[in-house]
Amino acid sequence: MKSLLRYTLDLFEAPAPVDSAQAAPENIATTVFQHPHTDRQARLGNATVGYRFQRARRRTIGFAIGPDGLVVRAPRWTPLYEVEAALQEKADWIVRKLQEMRERQARQDGTRLEWRDGATLPFLGEPVVVQLDPAHAFLESGAQLSPAAPNGHKSLKVGLPLAAEPHQMRDAVQAWLMRQARDNFQQRLNHFAPQLQVQWKKLSLSSAHTRWGSAKVDGSIRLNWRLIHFAQDVIDYVVVHELSHLRVMNHSPQFWETVRSVVPDYGNLRKQLKDDAIPKW
Repeated sequence: MKSLLRYTLDLFEAPAPVDSAQAAPENIATTVFQHPHTDRQARLGNATVGYRFQRARRRTIGFAIGPDGLVVRAPRWTPLYEVEAALQEKADWIVRKLQEMRERQARQDGTRLEWRDGATLPFLGEPVVVQLDPAHAFLESGAQLSPAAPNGHKSLKVGLPLAAEPHQMRDAVQAWLMRQARDNFQQRLNHFAPQLQVQWKKLSLSSAHTRWGSAKVDGSIRLNWRLIHFAQDVIDYVVVHELSHLRVMNHSPQFWETVRSVVPDYGNLRKQLKDDAIPKW
């Protein structure tokens, strides 16, 4: 039976499902994880996990954990007892990853942006102060980054009136960040592609919440514009990761050796993608 199962993970990593929950003894604390579209529930150790279960055209059982919780996808022909067995087999890991995701979400909630004059956000790993400046003579459309002030922080001058609404500030800042992201990503793709002996064809920006990037065999690369919040070496890891897929379209040892050949400390940089809290928009 195990040979029929292959556990698939996304960039944030992922987990599994089950069908019924056992009542917890009253003297044991129970942790509850509940997907907003829960249609099945499982008892995993001291945790009760409500998850979304989906039948799909696939050959394996797939487990994915995102901000909403656990989603389980299984082939139409897979009996529920096999799904439950897979879930129980990975119970400790599932609960640990759900808890990590919960903690990560809590850190992100603590960094939720309040759109006002003087708001601070990270740009290339460094804090930048947003300042409304309707009289500024911008060399760039909408906003311009100014040199560091005496406090050491750079400022992003935004061409909006002091009475601008929060959504106007958000849209102007996001547009500027996305322009910076595209320019940065293109430069780094061009820098690393020759080192990996690959050629990329097209760059698209994404706003996904659970994936930092993707690559297709035709040379198309998608990168999450929110990467621009991270330091350059973290961005470079993701760029190299996706370019490496143009040589090896899986996550085999050969793939990771390809990444390592250009980014030797990729493990630490990969960890920062999970641990560092970026602003919640």
